[in-house]
Formats: sequence, C-alpha cells, structure tokens
Amino acid sequence: MKRRIESKQEPETELPGKPVSASRSEMTEIVLPAQTNPLGKLLGGQVMHLVDMVAALAAHRHSNSYVVTASVDYIDFRNPVNLGEIVNLKSQVNRVFRTSIEVGVEVYSENALTGERRHTTTAYVTFVAVDEHTRMPKPVPPLIVKTPEERRRFDEAAERRKTRLALRYGR
Repeated sequence: MKRRIESKQEPETELPGKPVSASRSEMTEIVLPAQTNPLGKLLGGQVMHLVDMVAALAAHRHSNSYVVTASVDYIDFRNPVNLGEIVNLKSQVNRVFRTSIEVGVEVYSENALTGERRHTTTAYVTFVAVDEHTRMPKPVPPLIVKTPEERRRFDEAAERRKTRLALRYGR
C-alpha cells in the first residue's frame, strides 16, 4: 500500500490559457493642435502615451487584472504623424511569462482626405500583473498561439526578454 505524501504548500492552480485574439485591442485618435510640435507633427511623447495605453488594454484583457508598465524594450518612429490625421493603434499579447506580459504595438496614420495610410511606429511593452489587494505580482494565464505569425511573435518575445534581463541584471 502506497502512502500519499501531502505537501504543506498550497498547490499552484493552473490557470486556463487564453488565445492571442482575446487580447487584441485597438484605439483611434485624431491629431489635434495641442498634441503637435511647431512643425505640425504629433509629439513623440504623445505617441508613447498612446502606445502605453493601447498596450495596457491588451495586457489587462489577457490577465483580467491590474497591470503596471515594467519596460519599453523598443519603440521605432518610422514616419511622422501630421496634424489632423487619424492615428490607429493596434496591440496584442506576444508572450506571457509567469507574471509578466509582452505586448506588441503597431501604429498607423491615415490622411482623412486622401485615405493614405502609413505605418508610423512599432513598440514592445512589458507589463506585470498585480493583485488588486496586495499590489504584488501575480501569475497570468498562459498564451495560446494558433497561427504561424503568432508563433513567430511568441518566439521573438523570448529573445527580447533574454536580452532585457541580461541588460538589467548583467547576465
């Protein structure tokens, strides 16, 4: 007869996974004069603010918890956004680690008069999910990847994390 060995620690409950599609978020804004520089271009800080907001939406949707921005690994301003243009931001979770979530963001501008669209910005933002009572990091559901594109983003996120941690901790 075998004896059952009981652990004194509570078993960690496995959270059900969520697909990438559950986190996808989109925001649309119009560029107003107060958001531009003297040349009539959207301020980089405004773009970063919008990127952080749409990325947080995706992280929040995936984790169903409060999230805080941990790092911005990369932000690339490819084209300027002009006064009066429409800005469309798209985000989705790329990868989940234990308590952190990497979100990819793409920003596009659209000239409302001509319909011309341009890819203006790409960014990768990492968030940490926090418990609403203790404000301590908490585990998040695993990510379910379904398409080759989602798999590519998932794999690339692991490399970015490796680099980020090496820079942070000198490993």
